[in-house]
Amino acid sequence: MLLQALYQWQLAGHELVELRNQFAAQPGYDGIDCEYFSEQLECILEGAAGFDESIAAAADRPVVQLDPVEHAVLWIGLAELTERSDVPPKVAINEAVELAKEFGASDSHRYINAILDSVARSRA
Repeated sequence: MLLQALYQWQLAGHELVELRNQFAAQPGYDGIDCEYFSEQLECILEGAAGFDESIAAAADRPVVQLDPVEHAVLWIGLAELTERSDVPPKVAINEAVELAKEFGASDSHRYINAILDSVARSRA
């Protein structure tokens, strides 16, 4: 659901409160970790520019050329890598790779893995 909210934010530019309310009204919202969703959504929306700088430093193309799904997956992975000390780096990277495999273009998971691995190594 977080991936969907970030995708929508990129395309429509909705505010944080609007996104929270919209997704809270969706079926299945009560089955997710609502606190995590809210915290991560806020973290990513507020830190998107900084996350994009990290992506740009590790990527082989400009951030504006990223597919919105892959961009959102990278934000999720970076937020977990940099802002969530309770999430081990390998877990954050693996979760992002799995999201990319499920929702991204074919082989996008390799690109996601390379960027997040580079960021993780630079932080170690």
